[in-house]
Amino acid sequence: MVYVVKMRLVLLVFVQAAFILATVAGATRPSGADLRSQRCNAQFLKCKLPKGVTLERVDSLPAGSTYGEGAANLAYPTNPTNLPGSCALTFKVVSSPTSSYRVGVFLPDNWNERFLAVGNGGFGGGINWMDMAAGAHYGFATASTDTGHSSTTTDLAWGLNAPEKRIDWGWRSIHGAVQHGKAITKAYYARPIKYSYFSGCSTGGRQGLKEVQISPDSFDGALIGAAAWETDHLNNYVTQLGIFDLPTDSPGFINYMQFPVIGQEVIRQCDKADGVLDGIVSAPQLCNFDFGKLRCGAGCALSPSACFSNTQIETVKKIYGDWLSRTGEFLYTGMTLSSEFQWYTVLGGTAPTPFGVGYQRYFLYNDPDWPWQSFNDSAVQFAEKHDVSRATAAQYDISTFKKRGGKVLMYHGVADGLVPTKGSELYYNRTLQAMGPGIGDFFRLFLVPGMLHCLGTVVNAPWYFAAWSQASVLGTDAWSVPGFKDARHDALLALMDWTEKGRAPEEIVATTWTSPYVPSSGVLQQRPLCPYPKMAKWNGVGDVKVAANWRCK
Repeated sequence: MVYVVKMRLVLLVFVQAAFILATVAGATRPSGADLRSQRCNAQFLKCKLPKGVTLERVDSLPAGSTYGEGAANLAYPTNPTNLPGSCALTFKVVSSPTSSYRVGVFLPDNWNERFLAVGNGGFGGGINWMDMAAGAHYGFATASTDTGHSSTTTDLAWGLNAPEKRIDWGWRSIHGAVQHGKAITKAYYARPIKYSYFSGCSTGGRQGLKEVQISPDSFDGALIGAAAWETDHLNNYVTQLGIFDLPTDSPGFINYMQFPVIGQEVIRQCDKADGVLDGIVSAPQLCNFDFGKLRCGAGCALSPSACFSNTQIETVKKIYGDWLSRTGEFLYTGMTLSSEFQWYTVLGGTAPTPFGVGYQRYFLYNDPDWPWQSFNDSAVQFAEKHDVSRATAAQYDISTFKKRGGKVLMYHGVADGLVPTKGSELYYNRTLQAMGPGIGDFFRLFLVPGMLHCLGTVVNAPWYFAAWSQASVLGTDAWSVPGFKDARHDALLALMDWTEKGRAPEEIVATTWTSPYVPSSGVLQQRPLCPYPKMAKWNGVGDVKVAANWRCK
């Protein structure tokens, strides 16, 4: 009995001591604002940076602040406003004797113990403060890199005679932003990071996939949009795509102003393929498109000034068709029916897009005068062997990431006229082939009918679900989904739910407003997005503008 009493006393003392220690720890842990006043300064932060990393700037931002680099940031010249109280810093990483990159970080006062890296767009060089700010509103410590240079999204001249800069853009800068961003986050808060995430679209989607492939422990969850993942094929494809429509004096040339005419005919023929006549092409794969309806003199509804010759129709067929080599080898997917309203980004001009020609001139051949007229499919093999950027993210077996419990939520607009929607389907299907039918446990693809490249719509389709850069078109202080800040409507919150609670997203509800980019104009319609290959089916009786009247089947 004495022994039992003594043990109880010891246990009581232990519990009391633990309680006192916990209370003291809680009392001494500073609030977010106090933490900022104590640690958001060069003296503290410089000591936390590893060798080769230099602090450039640090700012303590009270709630309501505006921050960024303005016009000096060529890729992201608009500064976010109405920020949450945060510590903002920029540091520089020397990546080689001839290259370096910059990283920006937001450390919010009300930290959710999570880290978020955000991606970039095109070949642009600049820190993406706007998407970092959206992440900070959720409570994430956020990071972004300038990818090692300063430029607009279509400017690749920085890559001339600069192989190390191309490597920074290809993978090294985002990898460093994640590693160093995490380190500074843990040092600043003096607490571990519970979960790490990524959000990016286009080049950003590629960045996220590449990081998952080369460093499976970087993220617990990755939100991947319209990924330009196969750089050595895609950026050659868009040059070939432009050549399909050139030269401008050829009988097959179609001016960019005629693309909406094709788009309207696609809607006319394909809208009802999903069983609903609503102006949105939701099931292009089910549409047996009759090209003859575009032909002049075919008795179609097109006016004589808005119809097409047989030769022009052959051009249209090439645009939709897969790109094959001269020997019949598959090289890349073609465009999807309903993407026509955005073809102007890669077609219809006097030369192929800079996304392609710039890639050949400054990444492959190192010749600013290289003539695009000399292009042929040999550029793909040359890129596979000589593109030092190693940007392509073509590893399909990502078992290590899966075993860690990682989740990938991928999405792509069906009306994307810049990066073909079928490219994401290709990556999904190759991953399925490499890993088997169980990939739905950790990797799901959501196609978004009517959505353009990464965001937006021209057909009033529900397009908004708080993915990368979507909030930036609503306003400089927007984040999540106005009026619907929950995991059913917000893809980032859905990813978090899946990663942390095991609740796999069976649907994500997309929203559009009466004025598509103005939430205050009122919700126009909402619709569920479905994990591929499922698609949303209307119940046949309810209002088609209400998400509850649709099911994923």
